[in-house]
Amino acid sequence: MKNLLRVLSAFLLLLMACGGRTADTEETAVDPIEPTAEMVETDETAPSDVDSETVEAMKAEVVANYADIVYASYQDSYDTAVALQTALQTFVANPTEETHQAAKDAWLAAREPYGQTEVYRFYGGPIDDEDGPEGLINAWPLDESYVDYVEGAPDAGIINNVAEYPEINAELLESLNEVGAEENISTGYHAIEFLLWGQDLSADGSGDRSYTDYTEAENAERRGQYLLAAADLLVAHLGSLVDAWAPDVSGNYRAEFLAQPANDAIQKMLTGMGVLSKSELAGERMFVAYDNQDQEDEHSCFSDNTHRDVINNAQGILNVYTGSYTRVDGTVISGASLADLLARLDTAVAAEMDTLAETALSSTQSIHVPFDQAIVVADHRPAVLESVNALQDQGDKLAEVASLIGVAINTDLPE
Repeated sequence: MKNLLRVLSAFLLLLMACGGRTADTEETAVDPIEPTAEMVETDETAPSDVDSETVEAMKAEVVANYADIVYASYQDSYDTAVALQTALQTFVANPTEETHQAAKDAWLAAREPYGQTEVYRFYGGPIDDEDGPEGLINAWPLDESYVDYVEGAPDAGIINNVAEYPEINAELLESLNEVGAEENISTGYHAIEFLLWGQDLSADGSGDRSYTDYTEAENAERRGQYLLAAADLLVAHLGSLVDAWAPDVSGNYRAEFLAQPANDAIQKMLTGMGVLSKSELAGERMFVAYDNQDQEDEHSCFSDNTHRDVINNAQGILNVYTGSYTRVDGTVISGASLADLLARLDTAVAAEMDTLAETALSSTQSIHVPFDQAIVVADHRPAVLESVNALQDQGDKLAEVASLIGVAINTDLPE
């Protein structure tokens, strides 16, 4: 999470370049907006055979299918995190170039399903309610010196502070997360990423940490303890999200989500999509890095995996819109979708939204790899800005879609 003033300053430039798009940056749930009569007024192109009972039945089916997709994608995130945990255990027990690379490969694999879950945020669900684990799972940017040594500071970090932290365990790491500054990240994917790749000091490559940091370097054993404790926490926190969305569990979040009026659930779905598209992804994760031209602003800067973060976030939005998610094993979870509902209500708006959704995803796939070069090389920078614009346009259209369905959303992150 970036400092609010920094992001607002960056977006003043976007106002001039992109016709007035803005985004706030505080990662908290968005308060719902009550729809007005003007908001829910439908277009003249709406089909004449719209039947209110049919539409309400479709809404319920859309909400139920969404819950199935959320559960499946969190289950995939949990399973790949367990595989990562196993690879890290193997690496720490026997640090070699081969086990080190296997651990990095497992981290990259774990990021694939998780990136598609970030569309389930921003509406006060279990991932980011008051007690939600998001800040312990995926917080960034990370101040490397809070965790371990960095260039010019060989004794920096929790790992090298034996006097103050004689024992490294999961409880300690969770207690230290974001203490003193929001960049003081001690847990989650990016702490593990840094411990595997090390600082990214290369202009066009990832970090280059050696496996010998876990064999012969100062505090090698503590570094391994840290890595395993961080993995334990990641698995535990993802497991809590699986439990929250598990089917046939009395009293969990999924049960509450399905029990509420369908419009309330759909409002949450569209809020997650709209905020991620217009504000979080287009703004915080892409435009800030584009504007500053600094790889430190990348989401996954140590591994140079930011391009996959961006693509998977966009894919997650499309998953919710189309009501379809492809699991890690290739199984497809699909059913009634917002796209189906919208087509029932207004074919013209549905066609526009279909095009914008596909364009937003394809625009992220067109960005040069690695992302840290895409934001600095003149020939590659336009594609980043085009993607920012496409994602913001998608967010604006989602607000229109919400009004058509009969709800209202705020696609900006609040101050």
